[in-house]
Amino acid sequence: MLKKNKSKDIQNSGMHNLASHSLNSLVKGTSLVGDITSQSDIRIDGKIKGNLNCSAKLIIGPTGEVEGNVDCKSAVIEGTFDGVLHVNELLSIAETARVTGEVRYNKLIVQPGAVLIGDVRLVNENSDKPNSSVSSNSDDKGSREENK
Repeated sequence: MLKKNKSKDIQNSGMHNLASHSLNSLVKGTSLVGDITSQSDIRIDGKIKGNLNCSAKLIIGPTGEVEGNVDCKSAVIEGTFDGVLHVNELLSIAETARVTGEVRYNKLIVQPGAVLIGDVRLVNENSDKPNSSVSSNSDDKGSREENK
């Protein structure tokens, strides 16, 4: 009987964790001026002018516009961003995106057609120093061409 209760408790706690993960949303037609702090994912389809600190994923939808300083775990940008963007993990920039300003990331995906203008740097997630592995990419490419 004790085993059944433990199993049930584990299942219930798992369901609670899934239910507690929510998505904040700023819909198209809504504008916000000010600072935002979020522990959960946030999707922007409206306009924000200010600072955003997000401990999870930021999604700027196709109609979304963000101007300011952003620090987040990961980001998907389909709309417009202008300012300082620090992404601790993966930054994905869609073909519909226009990103300008200072961009720091750990991993980057840029789709063909995206506009990316500014000071863009790969950084180690534990520091703000540029990662020395950037130069190894050209060496790897050269090695592959020689092997062909």
